[in-house]
Amino acid sequence: MVFSTIVFLCMFLPITIILYYVMPKALKNYFLLAASLFFYAWGEPKYLLVMLFSIFCNYLFGIWLFRLGSRHMPSGMDAGMVENAGTDGYGTDRYGTDRRRKKAKLVVTLAVIVNIGILFVFKYMTFAMENLQKLIPSLPVWQIALPIGISFYTFQGLSYVIDVYRDGGKSVQKNPCELALYISMFPQLIAGPIVRYKDIALQLDTRTHSTEKFADGVTRFVTGLAKKAILANMTGALADSIMQGDFSVMSASVAWLGAIAYTLQIYLDFSGYSDMAIGLGKMFGFTFLENFDHPYIATSVREFWRRWHMSLSGWFRDYLYIPLGGSRSGNVYLNLLLVFLATGIWHGAAWGFLLWGLWHGFFVLLERFLVNHGKQKVRSGIAAKAFGWLYTMLVVVIGWVLFSLVQLDQVLTYLGIMFGKNAGGFHAYGLRYYLSNQTIFYLIVSVLVCIPWKWKKPEGLVFDVLQKILILGLLVLCFVFIINSSYNPFIYFRF
Repeated sequence: MVFSTIVFLCMFLPITIILYYVMPKALKNYFLLAASLFFYAWGEPKYLLVMLFSIFCNYLFGIWLFRLGSRHMPSGMDAGMVENAGTDGYGTDRYGTDRRRKKAKLVVTLAVIVNIGILFVFKYMTFAMENLQKLIPSLPVWQIALPIGISFYTFQGLSYVIDVYRDGGKSVQKNPCELALYISMFPQLIAGPIVRYKDIALQLDTRTHSTEKFADGVTRFVTGLAKKAILANMTGALADSIMQGDFSVMSASVAWLGAIAYTLQIYLDFSGYSDMAIGLGKMFGFTFLENFDHPYIATSVREFWRRWHMSLSGWFRDYLYIPLGGSRSGNVYLNLLLVFLATGIWHGAAWGFLLWGLWHGFFVLLERFLVNHGKQKVRSGIAAKAFGWLYTMLVVVIGWVLFSLVQLDQVLTYLGIMFGKNAGGFHAYGLRYYLSNQTIFYLIVSVLVCIPWKWKKPEGLVFDVLQKILILGLLVLCFVFIINSSYNPFIYFRF
């Protein structure tokens, strides 16, 4: 089940909201857990077992670390002594003895192996075997279907265990249902953002509900739904009609149009689902952190990654980049390259995703090198910002070609067309076929949505009423598009 469907909008969501709010407070979390499991099992019930197994393993790892932690110190050591021991900066001093600390490291290592192992089997095994088969033709290839959302809930479970390890078991969740709710909560289960346990731990028990919070959630959800159901689907249909078409007769102008359309689609789809997740969270009393901050206004690739998919960027920073040494120790350039390699691989099992990660990593490293060695000065003038923006968007658009097509032969062919290596050349005659008045309108609106608009919110009853009417009208328009359109892809199936 996905958000932009009639089944979710007209059946699952209203029924879940009504039952949730009539439930006694003590039962709300259990009901939300049951609803989330039902939501996930709607499409492929068998993959629910994979997620439950992941949850069960991470729960056991957390309990194991807790039992090794500060609450089980040898006699003669109190919590204050352990708290101030300060052995490694991650809180593993809470384990008290070298023996316990080594056991804790073994547990967290095992947790990493199990979680990454699950992810590898279901997401990368088929890809790995297909490539090995090129070297060993007799090798059979197992076609393993990808469970939806596995990348998101695996990373959430893994971050929970690592955080429990770092604070010596202090943040452990002893109630398995509470942990299961955190990992499987349907608003962010299949499309993110990646939520840290520490960010919502208190909310699981003490969150507040209010009419204002619920209304804000509805507004945010409808806004995200409009991004997805109207703009992302329209730009996506244009991108697919070009990028999945006949390359042999394609001109450079048409190829650029397809790449730009996909650039708009990927942002509107990703950020739209994040908006919907944040809005749904507010409806049920949760506050999730933001995931996108208008990345297409960035004037450097480094800035782009501070604005794009911030929950994933933060995850790799805290659980990969810093443990590798970050910028303080080791080879910072190698550390960054490994992070971007992992970022590419995380998105999918194809060479295009890997190259996309390395492509962005190369420019982040280049920018860092130029700044650190005084080859590039940070300028704030309009001309410098315009040049920085053009350069950044060129890198981003080319990167999205790698991301979209993923197959190396298609990528190289399409990029060749974009830069004039085709019979069509740079002629613009093909644009007339794709650029109808309707398409131009949706492209303009999509571009405008990518820009942050600062305005002072009017106050007063009249404005509140008009805002609610606008949101209602936007919701109705979303229904019209969903019902009448046969194009409504869920691009997260690859993740």
